[in-house]
Parts: sequence; C-alpha cells; structure tokens
Amino acid sequence: MDAIVDQGEESARELRDWKDWFAAYDDPESPLVKRLAAVQQGIRRALDEAPSGVINVLSLCAGEGRDLIPVLADHPRRADVRARLIEFDPVIAQKARDAVAAAGLDGVDGTDGIGGVGGLDGAGGGTGAIVDVMTGDAADPALFGDYAPAHLLLLCGIFGNITEADIQNTVTRAAHLTALGGTAIWTRHRHDPAVIPRIHGWFGDAGFSGLWESDTDLPTVIYVAANRQEREPTPLPDDRKLFTFVR
Repeated sequence: MDAIVDQGEESARELRDWKDWFAAYDDPESPLVKRLAAVQQGIRRALDEAPSGVINVLSLCAGEGRDLIPVLADHPRRADVRARLIEFDPVIAQKARDAVAAAGLDGVDGTDGIGGVGGLDGAGGGTGAIVDVMTGDAADPALFGDYAPAHLLLLCGIFGNITEADIQNTVTRAAHLTALGGTAIWTRHRHDPAVIPRIHGWFGDAGFSGLWESDTDLPTVIYVAANRQEREPTPLPDDRKLFTFVR
C-alpha cells in the first residue's frame, strides 16, 4: 500500500507551523506535557528491558528530540544506544542537534571538535556519536540507513496528521523496521474513538503484540501506546514513502 496523498506546493503552504506547535511543550498546563511524560516513560521502559548490546533507535518526525534526548541523558544504557532522529524542518532539527550536544550525546570528546550529527546526506563526524540528527523527510526509507530494523521505533506526532490509509501503510512497514522483540511507540488523539482499535488491529496484523497504553482518563488529545515485534523482520519490499502529512 502506497501513501495516497500527493503533497504539492499549495498544500505544503497550508501545513501548520510546527515551530509554534512545539512551543506548547514549555507550557506546564499543556496536554502535550502529559503526552511527553507518557512517551518518555515508555522509552525508559524499552531501554530498561532491551537485551545487552547495541540498541538501535529510529525516531521519525523527531521534532526537537524531546521524547528521546532527556531520557538518554541520564539513562544507564546511553552508551549502548545508536539513534537516528529525522526531522523535516531545519530550524527544529537544529534545536534537536543543540539538545544532543548539550546532553553530551553527540560523540564530541572535547579535543577535536567533531560531532556526530549529520545533515541530509547523513554525514557525521566522530565515530563515538550515539545520536544522529538528520534533516529530511522522515517518511523516506532512504534516510533510515542501518538504524533499521530498530530495537526502538518512535512514531510520535505522526498518526494524527496523516490519512488512515497512510497510518495503515506506516504500521505495515513498521514490521520491517522493528527488530524481533523490539518496541514501537506511537501517539494519536482519541477524538475519533474508532481509530485507535483499528490501529491496534493493524499492528496485530503486522506481527506485533500489545505492550501498554496510556491512561484513558487523560484528555482526548492524548493517547500513547507501545507494541512489540514478535516476528523476525524482513527488508522493506520497496522504497516508497511511509506517509505524507496532510496538515
């Protein structure tokens, strides 16, 4: 199943300004703060339960990196993590890079000044980098590199901004992007209560089992869930995009 929405220049101009949207994270009364806490708790659990060895993390539409970076900053498994964060907006991506550097996750050793965050071509500097921020289309498999299949796949802030057909397409392809036993964490609002069960059904069809979901007493703008890959993943069958934002 291919992404069904063709985003032309006109529709691209109508998309929201995500820089303003991320500012809500600085408001302690914003529901996004509660969503962020649920996502971070899930990330921490996934890292805690990960087997020994390297932990590959792939975060699509990573924004400013607030989901992952603060958790990695003080997590005992931080040195085991190889993470790629992909964000389309270059200003937002740079904020993520700044956060990576501030948390000491960019592989800079303080002597050569070489970091491990890359641009669209994925070119990074130091070999010690554990977090790589890439500016580009997070729906493009060409940008995933050898970070997939990932032990932790983050699909946060996506499913509320794409069509249902593209949600299903993304979930189906998540089966190829998540390692056996790996975790996929995703978010979606609950304004249409019928969508959530359908998404869980698509994850089940793709070989995932349910792990946990956020408290339904939270506002309807918040829903966070995690699924575990129960099958050995196979390579993506083609290079088609996973999704296209429609707002």
